[in-house]
Amino acid sequence: MSLKGRWIEIQGYKHDGRMHRIRDSVYVIEDNEDFIVVGSTKTKVVEHDFRIWYTKEPAIMIFFKNYWWNVIVMIKKIGITYYVNLASPYVIDKDKVKYIDYDLDIKLYPNNDIKVMDVKEYGFHRKKYGYSSDIDQILRYNLKSIRKKMENKEYPFNVEDIKKYYETFLKETNKGK
Repeated sequence: MSLKGRWIEIQGYKHDGRMHRIRDSVYVIEDNEDFIVVGSTKTKVVEHDFRIWYTKEPAIMIFFKNYWWNVIVMIKKIGITYYVNLASPYVIDKDKVKYIDYDLDIKLYPNNDIKVMDVKEYGFHRKKYGYSSDIDQILRYNLKSIRKKMENKEYPFNVEDIKKYYETFLKETNKGK
């Protein structure tokens, strides 16, 4: 059953099963056999330590069924910024998108600079949680693959695709009024 047109919750976990972060009330723009796209604005985020904060800018998030990463596209006044989480493919459970966050992140700025982030955190958690060598290889491969996609402006790192999703989000949720 498609979740398109529904408000759902996103739940990120750590490798040991503990809750990492919850994003409340995101709107499903697209739900197909390969990925799910959601939109949000001023969304409530609950951290693992129960801190609560609200996102500042609108965002489009894309979660993949077969890729070991997801992307949060922040629509800022200075331009579009892509924040990629190296993470397990997502699953749907009780109308919630769930995935495991593997610490490593890669960010694409509006000026096309690319920055890999949280390398030390990844090394620490790899030992702490006992990430297998298979998971390590998958994540390292995906890091290279994502960088190539960013450099080549391949989906989802194409501003036009994101603008279309954002326009759909505004139209379907009446946020643009």
